[in-house]
Amino acid sequence: QVQPVESGGGLVQAGGSLRLSCASSGRTFSYYAVGWFRQAPGKERVFVGGISWDSRRTSFEDSVKGRFTISRDDGENTVYLQMTRLKPEDTAVYHCAVGGPTYDYWGQGTQVTVSS
Repeated sequence: QVQPVESGGGLVQAGGSLRLSCASSGRTFSYYAVGWFRQAPGKERVFVGGISWDSRRTSFEDSVKGRFTISRDDGENTVYLQMTRLKPEDTAVYHCAVGGPTYDYWGQGTQVTVSS
């Protein structure tokens, strides 16, 4: 079974950068799409960005376009979310999800806090 595990969260000042990782502790997710979602306190979980199984396509929510990128290293069985020019409104718990066409496997999340 695929079991995503996120890491890399933390506290960063506005304008800074963080790189989140999503690795599988179980079966490889080399042939799955991977998405990143975030949930801020008191708000619903929303889509941040995703990458296709073959890395040919990525998509991002409008507020992060130009600031966030996604890449995958299937040799390391890991997908990365590179976040730059972070803003306080990016503060949330970030989850990765694996699947296709629906996201069937979810990680527990990693906290990202951006201070102003």
